[in-house]
Amino acid sequence: MTIRQVCGWVLISVCQLLSGTSEARGQGRIAAKDRTVVLISLDGFPAYDLEDPKLPIPTLRDLMKNGSWAKSMHPINPTWTWPNHTTMVTGMDARGHGVLYNGVLRRADNPATVKVDPTVPKGEMVHGETVYDLARQAGLTTAQVDWVAINDAPGITWAFPEKASGSDPLVEEMVGKGVLKLDEISNDGHPSIVWRDQIWTRAGLYLIREHKPNLLLFHLLTLDSTHHTYAPRTLASYDAIAFLDGCVRQLIEATKAAGMLERTTFIVVSDHGFRSVKKQIWLRNVLNEAGIGPEVQAVPEGGSGMIYVRAGEHADVVENVAATFTATEGVERVVRKPEFSALGYPLPNVSSQMPELIVLAKSGYGFAGERKTTGPAVAAVESPTGAHGYLNTDPEMQAIFIASGYGIRKGVKLEPLPNTRIAATLAYMLGVQLPKANGPIKEVLQ
Repeated sequence: MTIRQVCGWVLISVCQLLSGTSEARGQGRIAAKDRTVVLISLDGFPAYDLEDPKLPIPTLRDLMKNGSWAKSMHPINPTWTWPNHTTMVTGMDARGHGVLYNGVLRRADNPATVKVDPTVPKGEMVHGETVYDLARQAGLTTAQVDWVAINDAPGITWAFPEKASGSDPLVEEMVGKGVLKLDEISNDGHPSIVWRDQIWTRAGLYLIREHKPNLLLFHLLTLDSTHHTYAPRTLASYDAIAFLDGCVRQLIEATKAAGMLERTTFIVVSDHGFRSVKKQIWLRNVLNEAGIGPEVQAVPEGGSGMIYVRAGEHADVVENVAATFTATEGVERVVRKPEFSALGYPLPNVSSQMPELIVLAKSGYGFAGERKTTGPAVAAVESPTGAHGYLNTDPEMQAIFIASGYGIRKGVKLEPLPNTRIAATLAYMLGVQLPKANGPIKEVLQ
């Protein structure tokens, strides 16, 4: 090889190196208005499932291989769907954003009643700013498909709600273009959550193809529903996981077909994990057997139960309820008000949704409301079911985190991280700031 050839080879190599470096550095230079961030939530996907090398998830494995992922992601308390999804767009736990249920809990004292209302507008339900609010204020476009705690949100440009109707603008648009029929969004005749996830996936594909939003919040429910019915680590749950993997693949292919793949970031998460339940604790029946009447109301949610005592009752009523549950089979512990804040719950004087007591179930047990048939207040189920709602420190409640695509480093495996960092990561990618959120996950960012 001549000196000229050597010099030419070195020059080419240096140019390639500089080009690659420039390309990597340039990832952060694309204006937010010219890029897309897709946050995909696969509800109820436990971190422990990712440890199974035979899990049928070729799409997610490709994202992990070509991007970054965490061993697990730490949810907030309560480990329920709406509170954790709200954390991922606000960066705050329930003490900050105020979402404690899959809706807003309304309580009354005469007579004593509690009811969760999921129809409350986002502005009343969610305290503080969300990343989609700030993105919209910055002139970016935003979209959501089956996201939660987001009813009538002005920060969303295009919405396909969980309970979509023919009057929703995006639904009207899709029907008008012949890509959706009104009877396809009706629950009548289509009770399967798999059907609904297919419709939501079709809405996601349409949004990518026709509107190319800068931020898309996308939520699927098949796995959560399957786990509740058949329990985790079952053939049914693995089938559901395989189905969801295919839905994610469709979204990726849609960005490719729309010419967006090279400037799209995918973040795949879940809200909580799952436990198997072999024995049910019927909260109302426990209270009835102890002679405790309707002045005490109980709201069950799998691994935890919220216990409400009518205003004006004597302190000994609360103590009687606490003693009753402490002595009940399958109850791990009774949490009192002084412990609420340390667990990430707001205090009752801050949130009217907070109860007087929280009861926590042991492994293998789950809470339910009232048993209508005769039998003991604690009884084995006919076949295992699944539940979440256990403390967020429970290893089986841990969620997943995968990031891949534009602006994401390749080959990074993180230690467990909190889901309070998701919102700031989205904000960083979109060029906006959430001052109350934890910092972005810079370990995965180029």
